[in-house]
Amino acid sequence: MTSAWYPAQDAHPAAEAAAYPGSHHDFTTAEPGPAALRLESVTKTYGTGTNAVTALDNVSVTIPRGTFTAVMGPSGSGKSTFLHCLAGLDRPTTGRVYLGDTELSGLKEAALTTVRRERIGYVFQAYNLMAALSVRQNVTLVPRLAGTRVDEAWLREVLQRVGMDRFADRRPTQLSGGQQQRVAIARALVTRPDAVLADEPTGALDSRTGKEVLRLFRQIVDDTGQTVLMVTHDPVAASYADSVVFLADGRPAGALHRPTAEQIADRMTHLGDR
Repeated sequence: MTSAWYPAQDAHPAAEAAAYPGSHHDFTTAEPGPAALRLESVTKTYGTGTNAVTALDNVSVTIPRGTFTAVMGPSGSGKSTFLHCLAGLDRPTTGRVYLGDTELSGLKEAALTTVRRERIGYVFQAYNLMAALSVRQNVTLVPRLAGTRVDEAWLREVLQRVGMDRFADRRPTQLSGGQQQRVAIARALVTRPDAVLADEPTGALDSRTGKEVLRLFRQIVDDTGQTVLMVTHDPVAASYADSVVFLADGRPAGALHRPTAEQIADRMTHLGDR
């Protein structure tokens, strides 16, 4: 399944601007369908008074279910805040954040923690694996800490899908960087989350290993209908996604559907033109 972002790759800048009317910065799909993640008029401000910094500025974005979406933008564009708000790791100053039909921004902390644990998978740049635990133990750590039963058949399928079934008893120190990231992806998938959020997942990997991880994300989306949202600075990484959303100064600054790495790099170069 692919997302139906507008404008298309060859859209004229005027047409691209016309696709997002209104006083707020609103991104939706051209063919509305079930949403996995949604921001509604979200503003996030840090600090107060003259020291206030607006990281997100009245942003509305919909991420369709079963799609692979990349988020790009220059340093300070709001990418991390965007991801943290969608993950329930940060609360918006104003506006609403939804995971499916659940409004995260209105939940109390205990309920929000449960949602993050059970319905959101998170993949970090630095893997965040426990060195003293085996691959299997790392992958099942979240459900075990929550006191929930591990589905052994699903665990085997997840480990096989990420190519780590033969290494289930190894420790992270016995694995390459790419293998450790595959374990981290398996950990994110084992709870059958509504969405997987990945923060620069290839940032610590060499180009060949990074491409293997990106192909894995692509395969997971295509084969299982999993929703994946990835923040990246790399046009090559973003080109594996169905759609690429660009941020600049805390606001959406365009989107491309199934672009090439060259088209993405060109769009990044001209982010300040509008």
